[in-house]
Amino acid sequence: MTTNTDRASVASVCIVGGGPAGLMLGYLLARQGIDVTVLEKHRDFLRDFRGDTIHPSTLDIIWQLGFLDEFLALPHQRAEKLYGEINGKETTLADFTHLPTQCKFIAFMPQWDFLNFIASKAALLPNFRLIHNAQVLSLREDKCQVSGVLAEVNGETQHFDADLVVGCDGRNSIVREQAGMEIRRYGTPRDVLWLKINKCPDDPQWSMGHRGPKKNFIMIDRGDYWQCGYSIPKDSLDALKARGIPPFLDLLTEVSPFERERLGEDIQRWDDVRLLVIRIDRLKQWAKPGLLCIGDAAHAMSPIGGVGVNLAIQDAVATANIVTQPLKSGRLTLRHLKRIQRRRAFATWATQSLQIMISKVGQKPRKRAPSRLESWLRGRKFIPFLFGRLIGVGFYREIPKL
Repeated sequence: MTTNTDRASVASVCIVGGGPAGLMLGYLLARQGIDVTVLEKHRDFLRDFRGDTIHPSTLDIIWQLGFLDEFLALPHQRAEKLYGEINGKETTLADFTHLPTQCKFIAFMPQWDFLNFIASKAALLPNFRLIHNAQVLSLREDKCQVSGVLAEVNGETQHFDADLVVGCDGRNSIVREQAGMEIRRYGTPRDVLWLKINKCPDDPQWSMGHRGPKKNFIMIDRGDYWQCGYSIPKDSLDALKARGIPPFLDLLTEVSPFERERLGEDIQRWDDVRLLVIRIDRLKQWAKPGLLCIGDAAHAMSPIGGVGVNLAIQDAVATANIVTQPLKSGRLTLRHLKRIQRRRAFATWATQSLQIMISKVGQKPRKRAPSRLESWLRGRKFIPFLFGRLIGVGFYREIPKL
C-alpha cells in the first residue's frame, strides 16, 4: 500500500467495494494475471443481516474454481426446499432438488465467512490487493475518461490510478453518485425488520420459509438461532416505535409460530430490531468511459427470493469474461463495458419485474377462501420446480472462463 500521498498506487483495475461482486471479480481478474486493487471502506466484513444465501449457481462457480469442498467445510445450513403457508396450509414454494447443478440446495452462511473465504483465495495471487478502511472520496478523470479514484485510507489521502474502475459498493454507491449516473427507481410498498430468536431444542426442523398464519413473517435457520424477517408497510417503523415494544411483540405473536414470552426474551428494546429499507432500482446506463457499475450498485434488488448476492456474482463473472482480454491487450473501450450491461440486462429486468409482481400480489386483501391464484398454484405440481430454477439458478447463468 502506498504511504506517500504524492505517489500514485497503480493498478489495471480498481474495484470499489469488497462485497460478493467486488471480491469475486477481483479474484477472477487477478487469476488471469491482471493487477487488481479492491478498496473496502470497513475494517472487516463483520456485519449482520447481509445477504447470506449462497445459491446453487454460485456454488457451481465455486466448484468450477476448484474449491467447493473446502468452502462447504465452513459452517453453514442447507435448504433443499423453501416453504410457505397459503391459506393456513404449508406449501412447497421452491424445490432445488432437481436442478442441473453440483449442489441442489441453497447454503446459508454468514456473508463475512463467504467474503473472508474468497479474500483468502485472492490473497494467494501476487497481483491482488485488498485494502480495508479505504473510503472513496471522488473519481479521477483524464481526458473525459475515469482514470482512478481518490480515497482516504486510515486517515491518509491516496490516489489509485486504474485502466478500469468498477463500482461494487452497493445500493448507496458513492461511485455511481460521483459519476452522476441516472437511476430508475421502482416503488416498493414494504420494508423488513430483521430479528434474532434463539433456538430451542424442541424447535421443528425448518430450513427457510414463511412461517405463521400470514406471509409477512419469514424464518431462516442460522444454526443456533432463527433469523426472522417481519414485513411492515414502508415508512411505518417510527409509528411502531412510538407505540413501544409490548404492542410490537403482540403483532409478532399474531404472525409467528413463537409464543409472546419467548419473543420477549430476545426482543427487549428497539436495538434488537434492524430495519432493511427495501429498494428496487437500476441504472439506465451501467458504464462510462473507464467506469462500470455492477451488483447492487447497478441494480438494487428486493430481498424476495434472496437473489441479490447471486445476481451480483453473475455480474462479476460476466464482467471478468468480457474485460479480461481487452485489459490484457490495452484495448478496453466503452463498447466492451456496454456489452456487460447488454448481457446482464434481461436477467436483471426479469428478476426485478418478478419481485415487483410478487410484492403487489402480497398487498391484495386476503380472503377467507383460497384465491384463484392460490388454488391455481396448489394445482400445478411443476410450480415449485420452476421457482426452484428461477431462485436457484436465475434466468440464465454465467460460467467463468478459466
